[in-house]
Amino acid sequence: MNEFELIDEILQALGDATGAPGVRVGPGDDSAVVAAPAGTDVVASIDTLIAGVHFPAAAPAALVGYRALMVSMSDLAAMGADPGYALVALSLPQADPQWAVELARGLGAAAADCDVPIVGGNIARGPVCISVSVHGWVPAGFAITRAGAKPGDQVYVTGPLGAAAAALARGGLEDYCDESSMDDLARAYFRPLAQLTVGQRLRGVATAAIDVSDGLLQDLGHVCAASGVAAELEHDSLPVAPGATVHQALSGGDDYELCFTCDEVPPGLGSEAVRIGQIVGGSGVFVDGKQLDVAGYSHFAQ
Repeated sequence: MNEFELIDEILQALGDATGAPGVRVGPGDDSAVVAAPAGTDVVASIDTLIAGVHFPAAAPAALVGYRALMVSMSDLAAMGADPGYALVALSLPQADPQWAVELARGLGAAAADCDVPIVGGNIARGPVCISVSVHGWVPAGFAITRAGAKPGDQVYVTGPLGAAAAALARGGLEDYCDESSMDDLARAYFRPLAQLTVGQRLRGVATAAIDVSDGLLQDLGHVCAASGVAAELEHDSLPVAPGATVHQALSGGDDYELCFTCDEVPPGLGSEAVRIGQIVGGSGVFVDGKQLDVAGYSHFAQ
C-alpha cells in the first residue's frame, strides 16, 4: 500500500470528522481553508506524542488516537478558546492500514466529543509519532494566559488529580483493548476530556489558567513564574483521585484538568471547581507552608 492509498483509508475512517460549517476546503488540497469568526483572536497549539515516551508502544491505536487529540485540545481549553479545527501529522515505520485506521477512529471520536473538525494532515515514514496541531478562537483580547494571577486570588482545579499517573505506575496499559475494558485509572489515562466548556466560562473571570499536563506543582509553578507571585496550597483540599497518592496528584501529570486563579469561583461552575489554595506574594509553590521540589514531567530531565 502506498502513501496515498493509506491516506484514503484514514479519511474514510475519519468520516464526518473532517467537516464543519466553517470548513471551506478540507483534506485533499494543498492546504485547508477555514473561516474564522469576525472579531476573534486565533489560538493555536501543537503537541507531539511518541511511542514509548508518551504512550505505550503496544497500546491500542484507537485509544492512542483519542488521547492524542484530547491532550492538544486541553491547551485550547486553558486559554478559554472555542474549538476551531485540527491538523494531524503521522509517521509510521511502514504502511500499516489496520493500525492507521484504528488511530483515525480514535481521533475521530475525540473530534466528535470536542466538536472540532480534522481538516488535514501529513503522513511520512519514520518512528511511530503523532503530532496534533489545534486551532481555535476567543473574542479579541479575552484569551486567558498564565500571566495574570495576583495576591489574594484563589487557586482552583476542575477535577481529581493523579489517576493517570497511578495508571502508569501500575502498568499494563497496553492490555486494554477498548473503553469498555478499562477501569477508572486506565480511563483517566486514555480518555481524558479537555475542559473546553469550563475554559470558555472562565473568559473575563479567571486571572490566569493552565492545563495540568506535567504535574500540578510544575504547572502551577509556571503560572506563578509568569505572574510574579507564589501559591500556597492546602494539602487537605487537594482532590486526589481514588487509587492515586498525594504525590501523584501533585507531580504525576497527564490529568488535563484546568488549574486557574480568580477572585471567586465563577457562577455556574459549582462542583466543577475545587478550591485548593490561594495566591500570595513571593515566588514558588508551597503546600501547608512548605516549599516542595517541583518534580513534574520534563522531556530533557537528566
